Amino acid sequence: MLVVAVIVSFCAFLDGAITNVALPAISEQMGGGLVLQQWVVDAYLLTLGSLILIAGSLSDSFGRLRIIRIGLYGFGVTSLLCALAPTGEVLVVARALQGAAGALLVPSSLALIVSTFSGPEQGRAIGRWTAWTTSAFLVGPLLGGILVDAVSWRLIFAVNIVPIVAVLVLMRPLGRDEPLLDRPRVDWLGAVLGVVGLGGTVFALIEQGRFGWGSPVILVPFVVGVAALALFVWWEARVAAPMLPLALFRARNFAIGNLSTWFVYAGFAFGPFAITIFVQEVGGYTAFQAGLATLPPTVMLVLLGSWFGGLAGRYGPRLFMAVGPLVAAVGFLLTLAVDADAFYWTQFLPGVLLLGLGMAITVAPLTSAILGAVDPTHAGIGSAVNNAVARIAGLVAVAFSGVIVGASLDVVGYHRAAIATAVMLAIGGVISALGITNRAEPIRVAALVDEVASPQASAPAPNTATTRAAEPAPDDPERA
Repeated sequence: MLVVAVIVSFCAFLDGAITNVALPAISEQMGGGLVLQQWVVDAYLLTLGSLILIAGSLSDSFGRLRIIRIGLYGFGVTSLLCALAPTGEVLVVARALQGAAGALLVPSSLALIVSTFSGPEQGRAIGRWTAWTTSAFLVGPLLGGILVDAVSWRLIFAVNIVPIVAVLVLMRPLGRDEPLLDRPRVDWLGAVLGVVGLGGTVFALIEQGRFGWGSPVILVPFVVGVAALALFVWWEARVAAPMLPLALFRARNFAIGNLSTWFVYAGFAFGPFAITIFVQEVGGYTAFQAGLATLPPTVMLVLLGSWFGGLAGRYGPRLFMAVGPLVAAVGFLLTLAVDADAFYWTQFLPGVLLLGLGMAITVAPLTSAILGAVDPTHAGIGSAVNNAVARIAGLVAVAFSGVIVGASLDVVGYHRAAIATAVMLAIGGVISALGITNRAEPIRVAALVDEVASPQASAPAPNTATTRAAEPAPDDPERA
């Protein structure tokens, strides 16, 4: 199960890792500049982030293996569509479809681990999952750089077929999911509101530089998007089977952990995006050299992620979730030494190494704290919410690129990007330091939903509202 979960997530993560190094080549061939580069990244994150919630519900309702298989077939087809796209517009549409397929993969794969392992073994399994799936970020930039420099950027999408075929073969002995007689309803309206809300606001953020905030082309999608997001929250609080059970956020570590995730993963997405484009367009790096430039953080995360996950299992996640983002923030501040020469060894490497250490300290403890606050039977929903928060945070951060750096990523623009990234990471660390607790019980989604839906839901919740899981809490309650 662990091997399958790792490779499934690897497919989705590889695509995110391999794309950044190809952005300059894509815009050079198809035009569009920074706007097209933003859309190539954000079209994928838009559907991935907005549909990953309903994908978690589908995972719990229809079976994790079934949803994984559907996602793998869809991801393979849409990857080929991206590889064959004749124009930038077609590529953006194909990327959006690819993100929709990718949304089916991540929450189901992580839920397999949470439902298969328990106690300290679960903490170690998630640490291994975190380390090995992030190897996609190690392989992606190097492989992407080689393919872009030697052949074409189109191969970065076609290469997804290799891990997809491998995992489909490995899944054959696992058989099929047991049929569920009591299958909950799927919140399709919530999914539509989420897509419209995110799509409208992201479109406005990316295109405002071209049309201006006063243009109806920007104002109308922005207003519709904000209204749809407001309706989404209203609907999720009232529907019987929400794709986002708001009651989950009554668990302290779940709420605080996801708030920290927003800022931390916004920084993790925006910072490397800026570095990869800057070193190629200003520093003159090849795509392969750009991949090498961003390699050290991934190596450190792969090597140290599981170890820090184990430490968090022994001592609790709070310290690691607080210190890690702050270390990464200092790393980005060190890159303010960069100039137009982009000399890697003195201007980038010291900061990049600190970024890698901060990521290694943060990632596994953060995942552990959040999923440990949710009963294992609802791991699909819990992991989907956290993944959605992470992806949407990256989506919004990249959409803000034009607002932060201007029309292009020159030296001044990169300095702004580095400062903005450091601020995001620091906020995430402070939130964790103030809000995360090392002693928490897994919370049952069903129990809270029933309580919210009951006539007494409007009354103040008693201290015992948080219920124990059916199984005893492990030594590390945050990592349940």
